Amino acid sequence: MAHRQDQQRRASIHDVASRAGVSAATVSKVMAGVATVKPENAQRVFDAIEQLGYRVDPLASDMRRAKRRIIGAIMPEFESEFFGQMVTQLESLAEQRGYTLVAASSRESEARETEILARMHDWRVAGVVLAPVRNEHGPAAAFMKANGMTGVLIDRVLSDDAFDTVSADSAAASAEVARELIGKGHRHILVVGLGEQAATVRTRLDGFRTTALNLAPDVRIDVVLAESHVEPLRAQLRDYFAEGERPTAVYSLFLKGTLVALSEFRRRGWHCPNDISLVGFDDAEWMQVTWPAIAAVVQPVRQIAGHAMEALFARIEGEEGPPTARLEPCRVFMRESVGSPGNGPHSAKPQ
Repeated sequence: MAHRQDQQRRASIHDVASRAGVSAATVSKVMAGVATVKPENAQRVFDAIEQLGYRVDPLASDMRRAKRRIIGAIMPEFESEFFGQMVTQLESLAEQRGYTLVAASSRESEARETEILARMHDWRVAGVVLAPVRNEHGPAAAFMKANGMTGVLIDRVLSDDAFDTVSADSAAASAEVARELIGKGHRHILVVGLGEQAATVRTRLDGFRTTALNLAPDVRIDVVLAESHVEPLRAQLRDYFAEGERPTAVYSLFLKGTLVALSEFRRRGWHCPNDISLVGFDDAEWMQVTWPAIAAVVQPVRQIAGHAMEALFARIEGEEGPPTARLEPCRVFMRESVGSPGNGPHSAKPQ
């Protein structure tokens, strides 16, 4: 049993030094590429590394440097395509720099978000990419500031006095949606969303409402928001339509809300765009392949991730200066789910 445990034990730098007949410091120099090591000693080290199957322990070496080559990433959830793609991009960019990405979901909980950050602080991560549950003023960002952590805030943020921020230009995208719907003649529009206190929700709603009212002062904009869960939103939407409200278009401020709205349309026998038009913020594959294809605002995931990691590594490497706030433009695709009001029966009865 002892022999088996010895075989399974990971070879250490001291094992390599013993096999090569040199000091651990010499092994470290060889691994770092220091040219002053005698060629014969370097060769013995390389031979020992190969014989023992030695690999550098990144945690042990980073502990000596007081920080590890680990980047933390905290997202509100992993279920949506946006955050799933974001983690994929961040992971790839971290690995290109020789870092490992450790990602976790706050599950839309600020308490959990802060708890995860505390763990990452204990792990001495080199930096953190945080998509906060609400905004840049939440407890997680406060924890990072209080503990001197290096980080970048993304998505549900505007600007911050301590951290660089990168997010999509939600206001401009929503303004474009408003121009499209008003231009097609819609004058009664329902906006649905989740998490009124989230920075992105307010920005999207304000961008849409301001532009729509400027273009058509007589437009009626109804708003149905649930604070943190989809099911209450589903119930609120059902009650809204049950009261006889019949907007000609719905603009959903988040992906799951688009699916909730579409499900309610189907339940009532309404069809896009003849009975009602639908636009969703964020895109998904199902929205493109369903019939009709659902109009969507597409966020620039790759660009947000790229600029976030660029800013983070600059700070890790010691760059100073005031925090920057970067907005990345979105694309709006008006697909078959959007038409002019009054082109269809628009008289389906609730089922």
